[in-house]
Amino acid sequence: MSDINKMPKAEEIDENNSNEKSLELNENQQDESISNTDTETPHVENEDAVNTQDEKTTIVSSNSEDENDDVLNEIEESNAEDAEDEGNKDRHKIEVKAYDTMSLEALAIELEKLLNNEKVQAIRSHVNSINSEFKAKFQALIDEKKEEFLNDGGNEIDFYYSSPVQKRFKEAYREYRKKLNDHYQSLEQNLKQNLADKLEIIEELKGLINVEENINTTYKHFKELQERWRNTGPIPRDRYNNAWNSYHHHVEMFYDFLHLNRDLRDLDFKHNLEKKLLIIERAEELAQDDDVMRAFRELQELHKMWKEELGPVGKEHREEIWERFKTATKIINDKRQLYYKEIDKVYEKNLEKKLEIIEKINAVNAQEGNSHNAWQKKIKQIEVLREDFFNAGKVPIKVNESTWAKFKEAVRSFNRKKNAFYKGLKKDQYKNLQQKLDLIKIAEDNKDSEDFEVTTPLMKKIQSDWKKIGHVPRKDSDKIWKQFKSACNYYFDRLHSSRNAANKEFIEAFNKKNELLSTLKDLKLKGTKEENINAVKTHIAEWQSIGRVPNDKRYIESKFQKTIDDLLTGLKMDKNEVEMIKYENKLDSINNTDDDHRNLDNERSFIRKKISEVKSQINQLENNLQFFTNVDDDNPVVKEVQNNIKAHKDSLKLWKTKLSKIKELY
Repeated sequence: MSDINKMPKAEEIDENNSNEKSLELNENQQDESISNTDTETPHVENEDAVNTQDEKTTIVSSNSEDENDDVLNEIEESNAEDAEDEGNKDRHKIEVKAYDTMSLEALAIELEKLLNNEKVQAIRSHVNSINSEFKAKFQALIDEKKEEFLNDGGNEIDFYYSSPVQKRFKEAYREYRKKLNDHYQSLEQNLKQNLADKLEIIEELKGLINVEENINTTYKHFKELQERWRNTGPIPRDRYNNAWNSYHHHVEMFYDFLHLNRDLRDLDFKHNLEKKLLIIERAEELAQDDDVMRAFRELQELHKMWKEELGPVGKEHREEIWERFKTATKIINDKRQLYYKEIDKVYEKNLEKKLEIIEKINAVNAQEGNSHNAWQKKIKQIEVLREDFFNAGKVPIKVNESTWAKFKEAVRSFNRKKNAFYKGLKKDQYKNLQQKLDLIKIAEDNKDSEDFEVTTPLMKKIQSDWKKIGHVPRKDSDKIWKQFKSACNYYFDRLHSSRNAANKEFIEAFNKKNELLSTLKDLKLKGTKEENINAVKTHIAEWQSIGRVPNDKRYIESKFQKTIDDLLTGLKMDKNEVEMIKYENKLDSINNTDDDHRNLDNERSFIRKKISEVKSQINQLENNLQFFTNVDDDNPVVKEVQNNIKAHKDSLKLWKTKLSKIKELY
């Protein structure tokens, strides 16, 4: 490889799985791999560097060195996991989504997407997170449904709940488990065969030392074995470290054997040095990269290349280049740890939010609720707070379970109080049920009535009464509502059909009145007083005989009143006589309305009120007149008061006449 740009980029490290399994190194094999040879070679006790004796550095007991070892071990373990199954690399490419904010349906869909689009061995951490979130949220849903079931009078032993989203998720999860098992069964066979092939290569390496043949031929054979090693597939993870150490040990021994032909060895050392310097330069570039996680992912791949693809370098360069590589590694890891600290701050803020939400739930729970409406308001508040909790984001893992437990206890405490309240309402609900059943009987007994005038107010009243009655047991609610609604709809459908037939008559009446109104507008009264009065009354009687008009055409009555008023005003008649003819016409109009009794009552109340007002005004004027006992009758002020008294008495007489006309209609 002549250019660092040709090196493959590293994949994203899986933070959840990188430390799941540690590699156990067999002590005997480890000792064998670092046995002394005539030519000293570097060695570092981790899988991220060449395992040779001279590259092993003394670890200073300090926090900085410990942290460096930790990151090297982390890279080593991740690379070992990838080495067992190449498909594991793909886990670094898969986006880690906010599964804790997803709904049940969204979680099921996300699981299906991962199964359809990604390698099964690469989605393990994602599936575990999704499964954990789904189980927690579905259990919370079951708890709610169970409490509702018990609240409705059910027995706990009879409770059962399932949903389509649960079935969908279970099917996808079963498919995942099957695919994963099939994959590992197939992988196990391949791993065993690959291990056997690599052990055979190691045995062949052993046989190259001290072989009596041309050194160039032996070197060519050595290169072929190295190529075969690289091309052999993954082996079991628990054998990876030991096999690699043994392989590298015998590679080093072969290089020691090559001291007889230093040209070949030095050529390899030079080649390896060039490649390792390119790796270091790339690591130092990554140390300046602002995308910390991307830099660390590529750093992993660089360590893998350093360890698995390249051999040792000359003794004079070994410690220098390894320290330089470790320095770049430490810089990248320090930046990554700083990034994690910032993430931890976000998680701490999320924790504060969630604890605040839990306090708000407890505060709502502490509020008194003595009515259905009050509890419905509290239920809505809790639903909003629950949603806020799920959307608040992740919290530090060390307090995740305790925070979730506090949240569940707060919600359960609320639900217990809610259930206690609604259980107390059971007695009232059954009383309400009986009242509504009584209204249903009234509705069904009257739905076929032909007496629309009497029955319609009754049906409207029982509908109003229904709304005023409180809740009934949920199991009866829909059933009785449908029964009541059916009876009421049946009656009002009949009523509307009847009114539609009557509307035809009303339209005809409107057309006739419109024609008569046009005639009256052109009417010229030329007879005697009595003839003219009789003519006006005849037209009034004709108008009333035509009948009622549609409600939206009632404006024609006002036009008729105005036309009659204009005709009477043009006659040379006593003012009060004209007023009474107009008033009688008005009463006829009132008497022909839908609600004539109420309208007449209102009119009678109005007349009586006016009579009382006029009497009061007359009394007041007469009292005022007593102050003028020593004043002549021809005094202007006295005359004005006397004229007012006379006018009010005339008005009183007219109002009393109107009242007597109203009484005649009862």
